[in-house]
Amino acid sequence: QVQLVESGGGLVQAGGSLRLSCEASGLTFSSYHMGWFRQAPGKEREFVATLSWSGLSTYYSDSVKGRFTISRDNGKNTVYLQMNSLKPEDMAVYYCAASSRKTLGTIVTMSGYDYWGQGTQVTVSS
Repeated sequence: QVQLVESGGGLVQAGGSLRLSCEASGLTFSSYHMGWFRQAPGKEREFVATLSWSGLSTYYSDSVKGRFTISRDNGKNTVYLQMNSLKPEDMAVYYCAASSRKTLGTIVTMSGYDYWGQGTQVTVSS
């Protein structure tokens, strides 16, 4: 069965950095688009970043562009989200997701993803 397990969340001061990891199992990782989403208390889950199965295409939300970087290591079945210059508004539960859709582009909608992790909490203190 498919499992996505996030790690790397925690408490960080504003301006600091964190690197989230998401290890996948039960799927052919190199064939899947991978994405990161987040959900703050009282808000809907929102798109953060995505990386195509080929690793050639990335897309970021405007709110994180230039601060966050998504990457993948197919040898480790892992996708990463490097988060720099963190702001209090970045505080949320972060989820990784995997999509089997056959597209050359990127996938930014929740409905485009087949599998989800359980989430990891990121807390940013001001």
